[in-house]
Amino acid sequence: QMQLVESGGGLVQPGGSLRPSCVVSGFSLDDYSIGWFRQAPGKDREGLSCITSGGSRYVEDDVKGRFTISRDKAKNTVYLQMNSLKPEDTAVYYCAADDWTLCVMTPANYEYWGQGTKVTVSS
Repeated sequence: QMQLVESGGGLVQPGGSLRPSCVVSGFSLDDYSIGWFRQAPGKDREGLSCITSGGSRYVEDDVKGRFTISRDKAKNTVYLQMNSLKPEDTAVYYCAADDWTLCVMTPANYEYWGQGTKVTVSS
């Protein structure tokens, strides 16, 4: 059974940092690309970053310089380091798996999704 579980969200002040985790099971990070997405209330799901099965990384321009994706294959875990957080970063953050070898930041192309973890940036 392929499964992805996010954790590490929470409440943080503007300018602070969070590092959500995505723990995967039932498949190997050597075979799937992992993308991070977010969805704010009333908004479409937005692609943020991706790491391929080969370890190549992509970050959307809107968060480049603040967000960094990484993985620990021994722990079957992908991370999203988020720095200099802003109130507009408030959203539910999701990870998803795709069996293509190149990063695709379109939600419809991802087969498997986690349940999401809430991030609230507020004073």
